Amino acid sequence: MSGICGIFNLDGAPVRDEALARMTAMLERRGPDGTGRWSEGPVGLGHTLLRTTPEQVAQPYRHVETGCVITADARLDNREELLPALRLNGRREEVGDAELISLAYLKWGESCVDRLLGDFAFAISDPRVQRLFCARDHSGMRPFYYHFSSSRRFVFASDARAILALPDVPYQLNKGRIADFLVPELEWIDYTSTFFEDVYRLPPGHRLSITPAGLTVNEYWSPAPGPIPGLLSDQDWAEGLLDVLTRAVEARLRAPPDSICSMLSGGVDSGSIVAIGKEIMAARNRGPLPTISAARRDDPECAESKGIMAAIGMPGIAPALLYLDTVAGVADQLAFGNEEPFDGETAILKYVYREARAQGCRVVLDGAGGDVALAHGSYVMRLIRKGQVRLAVREIVALSRFWEDPSPVTDLALHARAALVPEFIKQQLRPFRQRRDDRACLRRSLISPKFAADVCIEERFGRMREILAADRKSELAVERVGAFRPNMTAGRERYARVAASVATEARDPFMDKRVIEYSVHLPGKLRLRDGWPKWILRDVMADRLPDEVRWCRGKPHLGFRFNAAVSMAAYKRGDLGLEQLQKDLQGYVDPAALADAWRQFLDGTDAEPVHTAYVLSNWLREHADRSVVSARRFG
Repeated sequence: MSGICGIFNLDGAPVRDEALARMTAMLERRGPDGTGRWSEGPVGLGHTLLRTTPEQVAQPYRHVETGCVITADARLDNREELLPALRLNGRREEVGDAELISLAYLKWGESCVDRLLGDFAFAISDPRVQRLFCARDHSGMRPFYYHFSSSRRFVFASDARAILALPDVPYQLNKGRIADFLVPELEWIDYTSTFFEDVYRLPPGHRLSITPAGLTVNEYWSPAPGPIPGLLSDQDWAEGLLDVLTRAVEARLRAPPDSICSMLSGGVDSGSIVAIGKEIMAARNRGPLPTISAARRDDPECAESKGIMAAIGMPGIAPALLYLDTVAGVADQLAFGNEEPFDGETAILKYVYREARAQGCRVVLDGAGGDVALAHGSYVMRLIRKGQVRLAVREIVALSRFWEDPSPVTDLALHARAALVPEFIKQQLRPFRQRRDDRACLRRSLISPKFAADVCIEERFGRMREILAADRKSELAVERVGAFRPNMTAGRERYARVAASVATEARDPFMDKRVIEYSVHLPGKLRLRDGWPKWILRDVMADRLPDEVRWCRGKPHLGFRFNAAVSMAAYKRGDLGLEQLQKDLQGYVDPAALADAWRQFLDGTDAEPVHTAYVLSNWLREHADRSVVSARRFG
């Protein structure tokens, strides 16, 4: 992903190039193909280029007639609609997406975002009205951070650390977010906060406008059910899903030759993306499609590894395997330089992106959004409410086999309670159940009780519940719409940060606006059938994916094992010890809980709590002194 940054001095003071240079220096790792800066009076914009589409040109881009200037991190998927609408057919092969966005703004104003399809974050300086107009894509695939100071200075960037590189930006850790990291259920507490006070995220689907009169932020798009496509047969739904997903994959294959690959995890989501992608590439005489998978060499019974071994046998791909036993050789490179502590919890992702970059790939496809787009949610509960109890029981029993759960009784009871207990009784019991659940989360975490109290942890749980509230009283489509942002924003942002740390770009076809708007309407019976989640995708992929992938039970994931390998390698190197953790995390974690976690780490019972402590310790040390926030330190 390219990097964007900028400064707007609302008091009219000119922007100094030195300030922009500090910011772009922090962004050059994510955009190593060229750095550009522009300033005029109180506005300055910067850009670092990662060339991931054929038409990309140097930025910032200035429109000569109006003086409007744009810096953008963007890939537009509806160029074929925009080019004729903006009378650019004659420049089809040369006009870049940043110029398209700029011209769309000049034609339609701030409503231009309603006409853009794809992944983007941008800022446009409009000297005609003394305005800086910014926007972020529908699904939050591209980052946008900003700081608005009391001295009336607006600063933005693709990376919060580029904002902190300015000496006069307050540098203060957000202790609330540190608490959220220690209690991982709180990761998606909101769409705006960061690990730094006074630095904020622009939420997905939002636009921002700032003038000397002030700052306004408003939503231009949110997932919505929209009109029902009509009475469709199961086959109609399946063909529709294949069509919209194919168009999403095709859009994300737009990249320079030999610069694209895909993750291949052994599951049906990434497998489907690869199966569709390799067909499109073969039709264009561009194959094979490179894939990267992470597997265990020494465990033939590992379900994910078995799925991967079946998947890599597909024709039309060029597979590469990363094995767990090779992590130790790169563990130190996976453990440091994380933009956020959460990024350190995904060592497997960083390893995959590093390998992609080593192979010359700049774009990496994945299927992470499939878990949300095709989830069955409360479908079983709704069957019970409709009196279809026999079908509901059959699905619960079959689903327990999918998850290899020997006893479905608990799930039966939970679904029955959700369906049959009157709402007024649930409202009376909800506070007690929520306090019980919150306390269980705290007991599982390392957080110090005093630190939890200091950051008002109960209020933070309340904020999280507000954003995760599911509407289960109306239609299933309404419920699934409400699940997209809270369940995907934090995850997609994490993928984006980790990818950018090694100059690669993450692309997820399931997060395409068209896929989202189609998938929310999918009937429950196509989301779950005979105990198989995402049944419609498994059906659509017949003759495209090996049966060992389509019908793989459970959802095995090797991420925890890769995290454990990183921490164990640090321990063996002498870089990880209990005393150092206690020193670095004093005041944040409970000493007794950390000591107990350390014992479990050494005896091989559970490495994840110590890995969490190790990641946070590294991050805090990197940010212990303002002077270390430099391109050299984090590069």
